Amino acid sequence: MSYIVFARKWRPQNFDDVVGQEQVVKTLKNAIVSGRLAHAYIFAGPRGVGKTSAARILAKALNCQTGHPLEPCNKCSSCIEITEARSLDVIEIDGASNRGIDDIRTLRENVKFSPVHGKFKIYIIDEVHQITSEGFNALLKTLEEPPAHVKFIFATTHPQKVPSTILSRCQPLEFRRISNIQIIQQLKKIVLSEKLNVAEDVFLAIAKASDGSLRDAESMLDELVSFTSGNIHLKDVNSILGVVEQEYLFELADKIIKKDTIGVLQFLDELIDQGKDLNQLLLNLIEHYRNLMITRVTNLNHEKLLDLPQEVCQSIAKQSQGISLESILTGFTALLNAQEMSRRIDNLRIPLEIALVKLSAQGKTPESVVHIPAKKVEAGPPLKEHKAHAQESNTATAKVDAAPAQHSKMHIEELTLALEKIKELWPQFIEKITRVKVSAAHYLEEGKPAKTVGSVLTIGFPRRASFHREALERKENHLLLEKLWTEILGQDIKINFILTNDEPEPQKPSDDSADPLLKSALDTFKGRIVRKG
Repeated sequence: MSYIVFARKWRPQNFDDVVGQEQVVKTLKNAIVSGRLAHAYIFAGPRGVGKTSAARILAKALNCQTGHPLEPCNKCSSCIEITEARSLDVIEIDGASNRGIDDIRTLRENVKFSPVHGKFKIYIIDEVHQITSEGFNALLKTLEEPPAHVKFIFATTHPQKVPSTILSRCQPLEFRRISNIQIIQQLKKIVLSEKLNVAEDVFLAIAKASDGSLRDAESMLDELVSFTSGNIHLKDVNSILGVVEQEYLFELADKIIKKDTIGVLQFLDELIDQGKDLNQLLLNLIEHYRNLMITRVTNLNHEKLLDLPQEVCQSIAKQSQGISLESILTGFTALLNAQEMSRRIDNLRIPLEIALVKLSAQGKTPESVVHIPAKKVEAGPPLKEHKAHAQESNTATAKVDAAPAQHSKMHIEELTLALEKIKELWPQFIEKITRVKVSAAHYLEEGKPAKTVGSVLTIGFPRRASFHREALERKENHLLLEKLWTEILGQDIKINFILTNDEPEPQKPSDDSADPLLKSALDTFKGRIVRKG
């Protein structure tokens, strides 16, 4: 039997298996029991939180042959067919691929037919916001007055893109991001069942990297199992996912609290040498200051508010006792300013260094910040000599002040050279990815290298090509692109995708009439070029 990835193998098969969506499950169960099922639902929420799984479970509950709608048996032919996505009564449609008016017209014709085996014919349309305006208009009438045997379940990550005329005809159910604690519990359940050896601190690292998506967390665990053959440690997570360990945040905050300015800068330099993503470090540090603020101002259940394991919450609470609330709030401002400044100068290291120096030097004298030893005070020199000495001091200070600017200029020049290298290798990259995955190469047709910051490459897409960007942001495509660039350059590289206002320049038609012979023929017969080639 072929291998089944964790995200599919551990997909919930009944209502009680759904993780982190208690309010949705309760609503659906009550609707089934009371017989108040809507004819159309919109399941809205982030990716990987159980929208399509819940839609399938609802479909099984409505068509299960055992007659126990709250507990689908998963053994009858109807349940098995729905689980394997081959039921004739449960039609799953990809809204991105079947988005035009012709596709919706076909759907409208098919809803007239009664279900083959079950009680209901159920249409599950994933990423419904991708349907065109014409397609939505064609769906309106059917959606407003569907046959009694038809139910619609729409799933979307962007409910704001669905027309209000569609939304008003559906019952919305909001799916939430899944908490770190719940993701950790599910990962431990999988590890125990699969008999894997996973270090305790790995679970939190995966949960935080998944950003509330249980499917992403399960995929990361799957990848780590393949990478390590089942013995997974935190260093493996850092190597694959590039996350910033929790202990680094504690150590950095400790140095700030202890006013160790030199130590802060040296520690940041070590993290950069290790290849840590500065953007991720800054985001995690902002989150860490938020956690310090929460524990500083409240005595409530920190574990629930921080969404972290109990031992981590205790460490944060202990660290928060060494810093004032005013210093924490100042830290927020400095870190957010660094984030904003980095966007303007296209560089993050310098703004982050400024923020960390500002926080660690808060309340210290200038001499103690740079560790200038105090000089013994002698009788003052003559006025002329003193003035010359002051001018010399000012000149030295000006040289010191000029150093950061010179460093910034050199760094920007290095980035420009890196970007030029990327552009030079771009055709080779396109050719390489075409051999591996044609669809990804197709999505890249609209993109082009926009900028580089350190080891991060940003690829820009015109706004009309937002679908191409979203397709490449999917985990499997994203990782593939980074892997291929790493192979080409011989070094690790991270990729970001952005939308730009740039549009490709229209190609200038070749001036075939410049050919003397052709021009003479055109003039003689008063003709014009109709087709080339």
